Amino acid sequence: MNDLADSVESDVPALYRNAPSSVGFKKLRKRLLRETRETIARHAMVEASGERPRWLVCLSGGKDSYTLLAVLLELQWRGLLPVDLLACNLDQGQPGFPSHILPQFLSENGIPHRIVRQDTYSIVTSKIPEGRTYCSLCSRLRRGLLYRTAREEGCQAVVLGHHREDALETLFMNLFHGGRLSSMPAKLVNDDGDLMVLRPLIACAEDDIARFARAMEFPIIPCDLCGSQDGLQRAEVKRMLQGWEQESPGRLATMAKALTQVRPSHLHDIQLFDFAGIRPGAADAAAPGGEAEEPCAAGLAMTRTLFAAE
Repeated sequence: MNDLADSVESDVPALYRNAPSSVGFKKLRKRLLRETRETIARHAMVEASGERPRWLVCLSGGKDSYTLLAVLLELQWRGLLPVDLLACNLDQGQPGFPSHILPQFLSENGIPHRIVRQDTYSIVTSKIPEGRTYCSLCSRLRRGLLYRTAREEGCQAVVLGHHREDALETLFMNLFHGGRLSSMPAKLVNDDGDLMVLRPLIACAEDDIARFARAMEFPIIPCDLCGSQDGLQRAEVKRMLQGWEQESPGRLATMAKALTQVRPSHLHDIQLFDFAGIRPGAADAAAPGGEAEEPCAAGLAMTRTLFAAE
């Protein structure tokens, strides 16, 4: 990764022509590049094949997707991402949606793109009672349209801008409300089995992404469909996680690391680990690490906070 440690050149994609030149911004930019590149490599997102793959980069107009596009474009420009990128925005027909912003932004920066206009707003608002959360139906409709667009454009992957906090929020949403331990994977195959779904920013901190987007002065478009609804369960989980981070800086990074170091033998899922097959003297029966370690003080404090929040 030494090539990312060098100073950032001025001859970069048009998207960066007005980027800040401060030392702080350069460090932030390099960190996002490094973390994204590491995620792409760790999860083998670019397969070694003769054909150059094409990715559909989903652009909502929010800070996350703008940052995703910018980071991927720079990695591509540096020769570190041998894929073709096609930015895609889905105009869902929301009243007052500034439909000119993204096409103008993409054209001015010479970014290949496609704008898909489909009124899913009317469908969602007609099917979901007022006051209920739109997110589930909205995301299903949006996902189906993006998959269709990817197929039409010959793309092998749909690329999303979810970050570290999104993964942690999903983990606790599933824990609190779904009764299961699962989160957002960095890489998966869609239900039809013909497309990859990739999340290259999944190891990046939301705060870093927000600071990058502000510094780049991206024309942010808020989501008025679901963002205007108060009391969403995900928003409650987000506030909980933010509170933990304020009390103990670095806690979210530690929690995110836990998603990469799972011990099936220290959980209770008989589908993941052969508990019935454990016998004294069987060298391979237990996972590395043997018996569970004694919890540290910080772990006990976190557990108390977790149960107090319920």
